[in-house]
Amino acid sequence: MSVRRSASAFVAVAIGVALVAAATLLLASGRPQVPDRLAQAAVVVQSPEAGASADSFAPTRPWSATAAAALVDRLAGLPGVAAAVPDRTFYAQPLVDGRPSAADARREDAHQGHGWSSARLGGLRLTAGEPPRKPGEVVVDRALGLRTGVPVTLLTAVGPQPYTVTGLVDGPGVHVADEVAAVLAPGVRAIGLVLEPGADPERVAVAASGVVGGDGRVLTGDGRGALEPRSDARTRWIGMQVLTATAALAGFVTVFVVASTFAFTIAQRRRELGLLRAVGATPGQVRRMVYVEALAVGASAGLVGLLVGAALAPAVGRLLVDVGFEPATFRVRYEHWPVALSLAAGPVIALLAVWSASRRAARVRPLEALREAAVEQRPIGRPRLAAGALLVAAGAALSVGTATADDARDAAGFALYAVMALVAGATVLAPAVVGPVVRLLRSPVRRPGGAIGMLVRGGALSATRRTASTAAPVLLTVAFAVLVSGMVRTTTAAYAAGRADNVNAGWILVPDRAPGLSDRAVTETGGTALLPTTVFRSDPGTPANRPLTALGVEPAGFVTANRALTVVAGSLNDLRGDDSVVVTASANRLPSEPYPVVFADGALVSLRVVAVVTDNSIPGDLLLPRAVVRTHDPSALTSTVYVRDRIDPPVGARIVDVPGWAAEADAAEDRLVWLFTLLLIGVSAGYGAIAVANTLLLAAAGRAADLRLVRLAGATRRQVVWLVTAESALVVLIGAMLGGAVAFAGLLSIRAGLAEQVGAPVDLVVPWSVIGAVVGLCLLLAVLASVLPTWRLLRHRPARSPVGTFAG
Repeated sequence: MSVRRSASAFVAVAIGVALVAAATLLLASGRPQVPDRLAQAAVVVQSPEAGASADSFAPTRPWSATAAAALVDRLAGLPGVAAAVPDRTFYAQPLVDGRPSAADARREDAHQGHGWSSARLGGLRLTAGEPPRKPGEVVVDRALGLRTGVPVTLLTAVGPQPYTVTGLVDGPGVHVADEVAAVLAPGVRAIGLVLEPGADPERVAVAASGVVGGDGRVLTGDGRGALEPRSDARTRWIGMQVLTATAALAGFVTVFVVASTFAFTIAQRRRELGLLRAVGATPGQVRRMVYVEALAVGASAGLVGLLVGAALAPAVGRLLVDVGFEPATFRVRYEHWPVALSLAAGPVIALLAVWSASRRAARVRPLEALREAAVEQRPIGRPRLAAGALLVAAGAALSVGTATADDARDAAGFALYAVMALVAGATVLAPAVVGPVVRLLRSPVRRPGGAIGMLVRGGALSATRRTASTAAPVLLTVAFAVLVSGMVRTTTAAYAAGRADNVNAGWILVPDRAPGLSDRAVTETGGTALLPTTVFRSDPGTPANRPLTALGVEPAGFVTANRALTVVAGSLNDLRGDDSVVVTASANRLPSEPYPVVFADGALVSLRVVAVVTDNSIPGDLLLPRAVVRTHDPSALTSTVYVRDRIDPPVGARIVDVPGWAAEADAAEDRLVWLFTLLLIGVSAGYGAIAVANTLLLAAAGRAADLRLVRLAGATRRQVVWLVTAESALVVLIGAMLGGAVAFAGLLSIRAGLAEQVGAPVDLVVPWSVIGAVVGLCLLLAVLASVLPTWRLLRHRPARSPVGTFAG
């Protein structure tokens, strides 16, 4: 393979490996970080883990105050332990100029309160003043700019509370007296062990495990990263999904684009391959030659891609932190397995991509290649038709799975796989489709330029494989861009509409620069409030480790505000007292049956089922009396308050109308999803555009004799330029039509699935702006990649020569 022909495949493989290298390096770096507040605790004992999925980010089941005290006494007596400190965490946010700080709203540790003894676990030191010793005293972060002895208002779960600053520390959060923390956070989820000088952490950990038994787990070293804030864990998980999807898409697109490039170059080399067959080369030797060329390209491009990806990884990591795909503690680490994977990716991608082209090269017959030097080979064979039909059938089956999926994530996964299968199938069958599509476009093609239109149409019909190979990157680019953007827009609009339809209220009170609303804010509004907390299911004979979202409500107001509420057994009017609960149908409980749970304070309470509602009736798993939630979770914060009329919001709150609330309810997540969407579109569109340019540059270089013959036939240089421009536009149009058809098939199945989930018709949101931008980019690069080399080639009118010099 010549340098000119291999350059296109080299660039495609290098870019793909660079993306894979950067993504895997960032994935390897995405390990949980030890929280600063526990950095000086060499050994940490954590309460039992909740039996939940990896993406639920549920807290661990807390120990009760009594159980925690007993554990602290026993752990403090272990050899090598200087102190065992229970880490109590509760909500407490300083008010700056009468309202929460905007910067603090983005940091979970900035609005967390702890007992003063917990400062020892993080190595915090007083920079001024004294520790808090009684109620009403607090130590705050010196970054707030406060002085010792001045008053400060802390926004807590019950409302704004006056405190006096007794000291300043060099870290975020607030610290109160230990007895105050014990009241605000009776449940304990972590006990830090401060070791004596020279003590062996692993030996202490073994001894601690004997004390804790099955009622918790002991963490040391990097394992303490399991205690990172839930918000950081969630952000890190989102980043992992983004990087995994990017690496997978980069690999798929690279194989796809490189396969198209190799197919195109093999088609251009038919005379060369025919001559090799004529002098005695066997099909196996031809196939091995193509494989060796691909391996050389893949290995060299893989090394270049690895170096580029490794160099870009730190900058990409900082960008991920800035946009919210990674927490602020994220740091890039260079490890061995991403390097090895990236080095192997280049040759593997090249060999996978060249497989089909090598089989086609081996089938070239000497006389056939010489006879068809100017005319393309026969139509695609039966095996290729069968493979294409199989891929299309698989895509159709996955589309059906998308339309019938009960879960939105499953539907999105099915849709992506469906489009991958349909894109591959459309590419395999493209040579058979090009002819009908060109004939369908016959009138628009012929009208503008007479002979030019005839040449464009004739060239496309006589070289269907070349046209299909050139259109393949456009197909891929348009299909993924339309599917991903349309899926996000349609899903966001559908869920927002369904959320708004389920609410019977005029206005909604939501937190402002705070994680939730206080009880005082709820009292001042007089509306219907939701007070969420996490409880843990506890059936007899089984550990209490299944986390559930419970909502503290006032039954009468909740029934009025929730249009989706459907009671299948019992009555919500019986939701009163300290032992009643409403469950969903999936809980498989009937009214009057017991339902034991463990609350946030570690207390095990046997509740009594008073009603059963449908699974989609409530935004949680259980309904409890609001007073019960407040009793067992002193730090719980109200998430939403429904009101009839617009009111002046209290401190830490703002008021929005129902459509606005529905649109912004998942605004932070929607923002990340849309950024993720743009990233995927950028990867596929950028890659596709480069592939289009590379392929057309090869085509232009390989058609020098054709274009000179057109000039000799009397065409002006401008007419030849119009010819290649029209050919490029036709190729982009064919690819866009096929890609759009594939994407719309996926979007229609997604819409059907969403309509089933929300129980109402769903409008399909077509991302016309994205379609226009992607198709316009492909068209621009296609025209430039064709016109510039053609203009350079035809700068001088060629001397007349015999027509027999023409070679295709």
